[in-house]
Amino acid sequence: MADNQLGCYTIKSHGTKLARLHKYDWIILLLLALIDGLLNLIEPFHRFVGRDMMTDLRYPMKGNTVPFWAVPLIGIVLPAAIFGGIYFKQKNFYDLHHGILGILYSVLITAVITDAIKDGVGRPRPDFFWRCFPDGNDVYDNITTGVICHGEKSVIKEGHKSFPSGHTSWSFAGLGFLAWYLAGKITAFDRKGHVAKLCIVFLPLLTAALVAVSRVDDYWHHWQDVFTGAIIGLTVASFCYLQFFPYPYDADAFWPHAYTFQLAEERSSRNANPYSVRPTEIETVSIPAHGGVTLRDTSPILDNMESGRRL
Repeated sequence: MADNQLGCYTIKSHGTKLARLHKYDWIILLLLALIDGLLNLIEPFHRFVGRDMMTDLRYPMKGNTVPFWAVPLIGIVLPAAIFGGIYFKQKNFYDLHHGILGILYSVLITAVITDAIKDGVGRPRPDFFWRCFPDGNDVYDNITTGVICHGEKSVIKEGHKSFPSGHTSWSFAGLGFLAWYLAGKITAFDRKGHVAKLCIVFLPLLTAALVAVSRVDDYWHHWQDVFTGAIIGLTVASFCYLQFFPYPYDADAFWPHAYTFQLAEERSSRNANPYSVRPTEIETVSIPAHGGVTLRDTSPILDNMESGRRL
């Protein structure tokens, strides 16, 4: 059967094995998702905002060019679909499993780091004035000149989460991982000078960059927010990719480390057991005196054993 061929590892043949081997990785992944959910529930630090600071915080409130729900689609679902397409073509579950596990870790680690910093810094967004004073009537403390907001509480809460940009960090975490992955699959750094391959590698990064630009254009973030978010996402993506896959310029860059090790073990096992790879050769010999036939083994391995016994 195809599932038993050397180098062919499907969900059916190796799915349970890999799930058991990485069960703690999946449990920690769920824990990261829970932590990130809690970070979004707690109240962020409310940084002091005075009258003189409002000059840079009076940009108009706008909707999101890239909505919140679209970010997981861009950063997780799209790359996972590419992983799945390669799996159905190559039938390598190690590649599919490690690709999905790696990108989920990349995005969730990035999300936890990003939201933890957001809550700790509490930087006001560029449109904070209109979040604080939706009717345009600004009120300040007579002594500290700090703002006295009378806007909707949830809107004000979100207004203290400017640094760093979550849209940007998520996008670079997912699409940055995809860029690494594609670089390995198309052997972009094989030193043969096919520079056009880099266009494929840079395409996910360009998409992430456009998401980042939209956050500044929508006045949800300052440029420093998206710059820092991009660094966080791309750094985490690099660590997570290299945890599972070789460098793109490596000779074995096409497949994950685990697949290469598994293939080497199977080859070693088959070479160590020659009886499992060379069938016994049988010769039919006619014996007229007895009016029948007999079978004689002509395997060279057994012949050598017999010769040894005669000696």
